[in-house]
Amino acid sequence: MTFERIARFAVVSATLAMAGPALADEPPLWKFYSETLKQAKYIDLTHAFAPVQPVWPGFGPAKFKPSIAGQTIEGYIEKGQEFTYEKHGFVATAYDLTTDQYGTQLDPPSHWNPLGATISDLPATYAVRPLVVIDISGKVATDQGYHLKVADIEEWEKKNGRIPEGSIVFVRSDWYKRWSDIPKFNATPFPGVSLDALKFLHLERKILFHGHEPLDTDTTPNLEGEHWLLHNNFTQAEGVANLDKVPETGALVIIGFAKPLGGSGGYARYVAVAPADWPEGVSVADAPGAPLPQQKAPLKRDENGVFRPTP
Repeated sequence: MTFERIARFAVVSATLAMAGPALADEPPLWKFYSETLKQAKYIDLTHAFAPVQPVWPGFGPAKFKPSIAGQTIEGYIEKGQEFTYEKHGFVATAYDLTTDQYGTQLDPPSHWNPLGATISDLPATYAVRPLVVIDISGKVATDQGYHLKVADIEEWEKKNGRIPEGSIVFVRSDWYKRWSDIPKFNATPFPGVSLDALKFLHLERKILFHGHEPLDTDTTPNLEGEHWLLHNNFTQAEGVANLDKVPETGALVIIGFAKPLGGSGGYARYVAVAPADWPEGVSVADAPGAPLPQQKAPLKRDENGVFRPTP
């Protein structure tokens, strides 16, 4: 091999080495992301929790306030001093949360069951699941205390096929639209899920868990549905939102939750992933996330300690 041929071979080899995976077959999961998930529509199913919002009166509201220094750092901050952009270059917020049953939630069995798994015991396999949405909003419109029945599930299956094993079933009632009107949201009766329906979903269809828009499972005096679920080591979602914006079938749900060690409840975030041609939601192209858009005005704390843009 001549020197020139050796040189050309070296250049080609170096180019291939630098290109690496770009010239190789794309890994299957990356390909699925680039060809499917990147074009999909994302819909947030979660209420942002705040100091003023619906919560069971026995727990009381949360408080948001500035973080303060726990000790003096000479030349930087004094103990008890609030962190500010002007003095320290950053801010932080302290959250006085009265309960882990606040806002959009994921209830683990330990919420009611002394032998139940805690929120930090839930496996990572909770992260992504098929999403089923069963719509009872029409029946709730004429009977606001309507509870999902087995017949509603069977009606959904006649139209859409059998509910997949291991899926998430969210029950749409449109009750979430009352969220900003606390007395209206807390009104009774409210829509729920019957015990027979819960047993059918878990024992016959073997779902992972169900979710509903109110902050309780049902209106029975002893909350029989929640009692049965958690004492049989199932979880559930509460305070879910925007179910009118997702398809009844064919979507996925991404599940994220805080992981306090031994927690008896979880502040959760649920995001539906719908097909690219679905009219609601945003794609990665619409909201790439990096960089994020700037606020329209500087952030300042409001009367409840929440950072909001303030002209």
